Amino acid sequence: MRITELLTKETMILNLEADSKDRVINELSEKLERAGKLQDLNAFKKAIHAREKESTTGIGEGIAIPHAKTAAVKAPAIVFGRSNAGIDYQSLDGQPAHLFFMIAATEGANQTHLEALSRLSSFLMDNEFRKGLLEARTEEEVLQAFDQKEEENADEDEVEETTEVTGKILAVTACPTGIAHTYMAADALKAKASEMGYSVKVETNGSGGVKNRLTDEEIEKAPGIIVAADTKVEMDRFKGKKVIEVPVAEAIRKPADLLKQAANGDAPVYKSSGSYEDQISEKKNERKGKQSAFYKHLMNGVSNMLPLVVGGGILIALSFIFGINAANPDDPSYNAFAAALSTIGGGNAFALMIPVLAGFIAMSIADRPGLAPGLVGGLMASTNGAGFLGGLIAGFLAGYAVLLLKKLFSGLPQSLEGLKPVLLYPLFGIFITGIIMLYVVIEPVGALNTGLENWLSGMGTTNKLLLGLILGGMMAVDMGGPINKAAFTFGIAMIDAGNLTYHAAIMAGGMTPPLGLALATTLFKNRFNKTEREAGKVAYVMGASFITEGAIPFAAADPGRVIPSIIVGSSVAGALTMLFNIALPAPHGGAFVIWSVNNISLTHILLYILAIVIGTIITALMVGILKKSKPQVQA
Repeated sequence: MRITELLTKETMILNLEADSKDRVINELSEKLERAGKLQDLNAFKKAIHAREKESTTGIGEGIAIPHAKTAAVKAPAIVFGRSNAGIDYQSLDGQPAHLFFMIAATEGANQTHLEALSRLSSFLMDNEFRKGLLEARTEEEVLQAFDQKEEENADEDEVEETTEVTGKILAVTACPTGIAHTYMAADALKAKASEMGYSVKVETNGSGGVKNRLTDEEIEKAPGIIVAADTKVEMDRFKGKKVIEVPVAEAIRKPADLLKQAANGDAPVYKSSGSYEDQISEKKNERKGKQSAFYKHLMNGVSNMLPLVVGGGILIALSFIFGINAANPDDPSYNAFAAALSTIGGGNAFALMIPVLAGFIAMSIADRPGLAPGLVGGLMASTNGAGFLGGLIAGFLAGYAVLLLKKLFSGLPQSLEGLKPVLLYPLFGIFITGIIMLYVVIEPVGALNTGLENWLSGMGTTNKLLLGLILGGMMAVDMGGPINKAAFTFGIAMIDAGNLTYHAAIMAGGMTPPLGLALATTLFKNRFNKTEREAGKVAYVMGASFITEGAIPFAAADPGRVIPSIIVGSSVAGALTMLFNIALPAPHGGAFVIWSVNNISLTHILLYILAIVIGTIITALMVGILKKSKPQVQA
C-alpha cells in the first residue's frame, strides 16, 4: 500500500488556521471527520490527547506526528497540515512545528496499512523531502512528492537482515503505539550510523510486530546495544552486555551521541533480576541455540499447552476432595461444586489441550497463519480418537501446509496481499489439514493408540518396573531438555488416554534431582561453596514444585558427578512408584497434588512420598560420596 492511498487531497490543509497545539489537533481531527474517516470525533480526539500525555509527538525539525490507534477510526488515514508561521507544539527541540501528519489507525489495521504508516515516518527523516513539502504550492505537488519518494525506496530492503557484520552496533526501538516514533528512531540511527561509518542493525517493535529481530550471535558480538523505548521490550537476552536505555525520542534527537556511546562500550552492563533462576534460564537458552527445528516447534506447542495441563489437572484433582465419583450425578457422593471443578478442568481445559498443542506447533512453523489450521487439526485429533499423537501430527501437518501455501501464493499480485492472511491461508490451510487428518491420519493413529493402551495395560509388574526406571531416569538426564520433555509429553499422553501410573513415575523422577541436590547441600556442606549452599535452599522449593530445572546449576558446575547421581535417584523413584502402583491424575504440581493419588488413598499417598524420599536420599548420598570437599571461602 502506498502512502498516497491513505493521504489524499481530501485530507490536507496547506494553510492551517490553528495557533496552538490543542487547536491544531482539533482542526486536523475535524478534517478527518469531514473526509469520512472517523466513527466518533470526540473519542478520536481523546485517544490523540492520551497519546500526547505519554510523550509529545512533536519530534523536532519542525515536525509533529500526532497519532492514535483506536476503534473511533472508520478507515486508516493520514491528514497533512502545514503552518508557515509555525505552531508551538511542545516539540523535543523547543522549536515551532510547521509540518503536521495526524495518523488515524483502526484497531484492526492490517499489515499493509501499518507498513505504509511506518514508511511515512522514514520519509520525514529526509531533509530534502521535508523541504519539498514546505515549498509545495498545491495538494497535487504534495502527493507527487510522496509518489516520487515511494519510487526511490521501492527496491530498498533491510540490508541488516542479510548482511553479517562482526561487532555491529545493535539497537531496539519501540513506542507505545508502534506507529511513528518506532520507525523514525530506527531511521535516525541508521542514517547517522551511515554518516559516521558505523555498522548498525535496528530491531523495530511496532504495531506490525517485531521486525529485523536481533539474533543471539549478533548480541554476543555487539560492542554496545541501544534500547530506545517507551514501552516494554525483551531485555533478558541482553544480560551481561553493555546497554544504553533511553526514551525513543532520544534516538530521534541524538542518534550520533548514542551511537558513539555504544561503539565505545560507554554504557552499564545490563543485569536482569534474580541470580539462581538466571543460571537456570541461561543454561536453558544455551540449549535452545543447539536445538533442532523439530524440537523448537514441538516445545512451542508444549509450552503453550502447559497452562491448560497444569490448571485443568489441578482442578480435576481438587474435585476428588469431595469423593472420587463426586462429579458423577448418578453417584451417591455427587457434589455440584466437584462437578463444576471437573467440568472446567477436564471437560474444558483438557479439551483444549490437544488443539492448543497442534495450533502453536503450526504457528511456530508458519507464523500466525498456521494457528487456525493447527487448532482445527488438533481438535479433529482429540475428538476422533487420534489423541495426543494425532495432535502432534496435526500441528506439523498444518504448519508445513501453510508454508507450502505461502510459496504457492507468493506470485499473486500485490493488490491481493491483504487477502492472504484473512482468506487464502485459513481457507486452504484448514481444508488441506482437515482432509489429510480425516482420510489419512485419524484412523491409523487411533488404532495405534488403542494398541498401545492395551499393551501398557497388559504389562506385568517386571515390565512396569523397567518402564518406571526408564521414565524416571529420562527426567534427570537433561533436566528440562529434549529427553526430559519427551518423557513428560509421554506422561501427558497417557493421562489423556486414562493411564495414570506412568505420569506418577515421571513426576517423581522430575522432583528428585533438585530435592536430592538440595539435601546434599544440607548434609554435605563442605562439598559446596556458599553460592551453591544458598542455591540449595531454592532447590528445595523447585523440587517440591516439580521444576527439574532446579538441578541445572549444580549439574553445569560438576556434570561428571552430579548427572549420574540424579539419574540413579530419579530412576529408583520412578521404579518404586510403579512397584507401589501409584496413579496420579494431575499432570503437574509436585507436592501440591500428591494428595490426589489413587483416589486420595492415604496408603498410596505415603508410598508415593516414600518413593520420592528414597530417590532423593540416594541422589544426596551419591553426590556427597562422589564430590570432594571444597575450601570454605566466600563465593
